[in-house]
Amino acid sequence: MNPLTDREIRAAFVNCTKGEAKRLAVPRDLADRPWDDLDYLGWRDPQSPGRAYLVTVLDGRPRGLALRCPSPAPSGMRRAMCTMCLTTHTGGVSLMVAPKAGKAGQQGNSVGAYMCDDLACSLYVRGKKDAGAGARLHESLTLEEKIQRTVANVAAFVAKVTE
Repeated sequence: MNPLTDREIRAAFVNCTKGEAKRLAVPRDLADRPWDDLDYLGWRDPQSPGRAYLVTVLDGRPRGLALRCPSPAPSGMRRAMCTMCLTTHTGGVSLMVAPKAGKAGQQGNSVGAYMCDDLACSLYVRGKKDAGAGARLHESLTLEEKIQRTVANVAAFVAKVTE
């Protein structure tokens, strides 16, 4: 993924108002992010732990989602699997809920998916971040195929929000 600017990120959101996008907390460390290893940019709002954001590039255009989520699950919880990257975590997966775009979202409709609490799927898939013993199931897929699967899962989630 190519680096995105604050302005590009704010303009990418499809399921919140322009005013909400203008006020959301974009990470200050954009220049330090491992862009070459990211399939999407994901972060939690440090001032509002129940909010998270995901920005990806689809068909050459950034698309962003505002997400609602519980606080990260306490450790010691049962193992759960992220539906984006298929990494299992003990207490490290939460239901992330995105209001649908447009009129459907204004009527309260939403879409949810179980995702890594820290939204670091790209790094888990590439082995750049460790989710602990047994976090990655043994698969015969190549790294590139795992990355493509994660990208496809994220694209499918964005499509459900925007349909």
